Amino acid sequence: MRILLIGASGKLGTAVHSALAERGHEIVTVSRTAGDLRYDFTDPSQVAEMYEAAGPLDAVAVAAGRVPYGRVVELTPDDYLAGFRGKVLSQIDVVRQGAPRIAERGSFTLISGVLGRDPVVTASAAAMANGALEAFVRAAAIELAPQRVNVVSPTVFTESVADYGHLFPGVAPVDLSRVAMAYVHSIEGAHTGRVYQLG
Repeated sequence: MRILLIGASGKLGTAVHSALAERGHEIVTVSRTAGDLRYDFTDPSQVAEMYEAAGPLDAVAVAAGRVPYGRVVELTPDDYLAGFRGKVLSQIDVVRQGAPRIAERGSFTLISGVLGRDPVVTASAAAMANGALEAFVRAAAIELAPQRVNVVSPTVFTESVADYGHLFPGVAPVDLSRVAMAYVHSIEGAHTGRVYQLG
């Protein structure tokens, strides 16, 4: 398959790239500062340019998203809007603009996270974003068929426990290799409308 991987230069994107490349897929990498294509996927006009530059695709995978952190009483309306644009609307637009451009039976794999179902202090914007994205995937799946859309929802990465593990007391971490295999399952499998919960 020919797969567009957005967020390819990050920790998760690197793991997903390796897993897909090992299985013989052709990967077109995208990020703001590195990769085959350099676009900001939070900008709808750049998403359109990205698809034009990418050419024919069988699947699209997103391994990126940005949200602000802070207590509810500290975050502003603009912070919540930034979280929505940075993680939800950006991925929705990848699907919206991509549906006419990928293969008839192609797929989209998005990224949410554990905070939508098991939030921690300072993560209300992330919880909002993850919950909204998972709801979108369930709804979009019934409209996009025979194209497919799924979302991967991991806990904290094992490889990031040293930096962020203290924010997730009692939460089992998940190896990046396992998260990457969820992307493989979504792309190569037949599911749609699924939230792959890991950890």
